[in-house]
Amino acid sequence: MRRIIGFGILALSILSACESEHSENHHSETVFTATTALRVDTALSKEYVSQIHSIRHIELRALERGYLQHIYVDEGDQVKEGQLLFRIMPNIYKAELEKAKAEAELARIEYENTKSLADRDVVSSAELAMAKARYTKAKAELSLAETHMSFTEIKAPFGGIIDRFHVREGSLIDEGELLSTLSDNSEMWVYFNVPEAEYLDYQERLKEEHILPVQLRMANDRIFQHEGKVSAIEADFDNETGNIPFRATFANPSGLLRHGETGNIIMQDKLESALIIPQKATFEILDKHYVFVIDEEHVVHLRELKVAHELEDLYLISGGLLEGEHILLEGLRKVRNGDHINFELKDPKAVWKELKLYAE
Repeated sequence: MRRIIGFGILALSILSACESEHSENHHSETVFTATTALRVDTALSKEYVSQIHSIRHIELRALERGYLQHIYVDEGDQVKEGQLLFRIMPNIYKAELEKAKAEAELARIEYENTKSLADRDVVSSAELAMAKARYTKAKAELSLAETHMSFTEIKAPFGGIIDRFHVREGSLIDEGELLSTLSDNSEMWVYFNVPEAEYLDYQERLKEEHILPVQLRMANDRIFQHEGKVSAIEADFDNETGNIPFRATFANPSGLLRHGETGNIIMQDKLESALIIPQKATFEILDKHYVFVIDEEHVVHLRELKVAHELEDLYLISGGLLEGEHILLEGLRKVRNGDHINFELKDPKAVWKELKLYAE
């Protein structure tokens, strides 16, 4: 029995030695590709969920109670400033206006006659003052009737797009009832929330660059053709989220953007002398990033990285790797910690260009 066990141990030892020898021979025959980290000035894109609003978006409401006599536009129409949109049945207001005109004319005649008599000392100055007061009151009532009459016509206070109607012709509407909404989409306000730390970074950069352009990624994942700029920052942080609302303004000459849309604001954060390596030179173990560093003896060593930011196909490194150290680029699954390998060094700029071409 002891002889059988001893023979088994000897066989395992021989097999392990053969595997080790085979692995060394395999590595000695294989030439791996290695590279180094690249230090460059770059920009980091940060995206923020945003809400898109018209620069002017108002509710159109009835100013008087009555029947909706006519609608002069359709939903979705582009209207001009001052264009007539709705008319409320004006019969009562017409009668009130005619009555006020007649009373104003009567008061005017009475005042002029009284003034003529007062000039000849036929009537007292007190009677003249009373006649003038009645004429002034009549003119005020006429002005009020004209104002009420104007309330029967709802006109566009500015150019824009008419939204959905909330009433139909013939409807009995109350004073203040919502008729529709009007949006001026010549420019758009895009609101997004920024964390406190990024707000402080933004303010530092703003001192140097004055204006920081932003881009808008629309819901179809395309970039809006016009750049925007941050035009306002609200006064207070939200204590629950730690964010502060920003507002960016975008020109919208084609009218593509509409009130209520969503998107993502893209802000570029410049990074100077950032250390960059290809993502394919790394691997993960329990949510940690590692590379194989190759020493002067061509021996690979497992090294944990500190990844500051993730870009497309690239990592920005904040620790764990020094500039100029050789790292294994390809064949990561074929080696183990402590293996001796042969390798050829590839220029990191060439590696980066290939990654970008591949990404395109």
